[in-house]
Amino acid sequence: MDPAEELPSMLWGLDPIFSAFARLHVTDILHMRESCQVPDIYFYKSHPIHKVDVLGTVVYKREREDFFCYGDDGTGVINCLCWKNDPMKEELDSGKYGGKPSDDLQHSFNLAVEVKKLKQAQQTHFRLEIGELLRVRGQVKTSRQQREMMASTYYKVNDPVMAVQIEWMSDVLQLYREFYDKPLHLQNISASESPITSLSKATQIIKDFLEQKAVSKFRPYDIQDILQPLFPSCPEVAPAGQEPVAGSSTCQQLHVLLKEALQLLQDEGVVYRKVKSQDEVYFVTAQDKDLLMAVKDIIREDSKREKYQEKGCHILHILSSVRQRHSMNVSKAVLELVLKSLECNSDIISTRDNYFTYFII
Repeated sequence: MDPAEELPSMLWGLDPIFSAFARLHVTDILHMRESCQVPDIYFYKSHPIHKVDVLGTVVYKREREDFFCYGDDGTGVINCLCWKNDPMKEELDSGKYGGKPSDDLQHSFNLAVEVKKLKQAQQTHFRLEIGELLRVRGQVKTSRQQREMMASTYYKVNDPVMAVQIEWMSDVLQLYREFYDKPLHLQNISASESPITSLSKATQIIKDFLEQKAVSKFRPYDIQDILQPLFPSCPEVAPAGQEPVAGSSTCQQLHVLLKEALQLLQDEGVVYRKVKSQDEVYFVTAQDKDLLMAVKDIIREDSKREKYQEKGCHILHILSSVRQRHSMNVSKAVLELVLKSLECNSDIISTRDNYFTYFII
């Protein structure tokens, strides 16, 4: 990320990741770029980060009077500074609570003994040895040109069968896919109208129209009039095959906006062009029965093959078959919408991530 493209600090709060403890890999924490506006704020791609949540194995340990210093090993090694609280720094003087209880109180509740046991259990919970599993939440700092964590919360995790670590890694990978690796998009941060909001409005208008009218295919000039309310000064929509009236900049903006909206809808998989020719015909994915049937047939036929019986057909295999059988212009986004529709109708089922098989009653 170019420092010149860094998000202004007054807008960092609009990114929900900034307010949360980000579950990042240690190697990403070590390589995050520090903000040029505020110290101890870092950027993972376009997301501002200042506090993280890490689970890892202790690989080294140093103890001082006021703090523990642990090395946390996940995808890398980072120094974790864990401050001791006051009860941990106090010496557990056995005489402080009156020593050994008298005979008449040995079989009754003794508050001093119970408090002592509780403090011993607390010390055991916060004292870790090399090889034990540690979870740390805290702020990221740079001290003496070395990246480290200042722990606000830390504790030992008992995980004899590695169930916690497996679940943790699965959750972290999902967070990366759905949030951390996706660019930050801020909309409506300005009160004035912008091309971004105009494009989003136009895209939504077209989506609503296609859904309400159950349109299966269309040409651009079939729907351009529904965007005219966004440009009230545009007097009249040009007929099919004709250019806008010369000098009419508003109508030209309408045509540019329509072109951008259709491109965005193609990127999202809502529409696609079966054949790319001079005659621009767009097919609506949700209403294209031929495409849905082609995908369904491919999965039904290939699921019977021994190679795909156990796991099902991978999405890339299905995409390749659809392009050979139906159209070379079918994108992965289009196929994902079709698969989602078939799965919602119980025509197919997902056996695992990106694998599908035919549903047999």
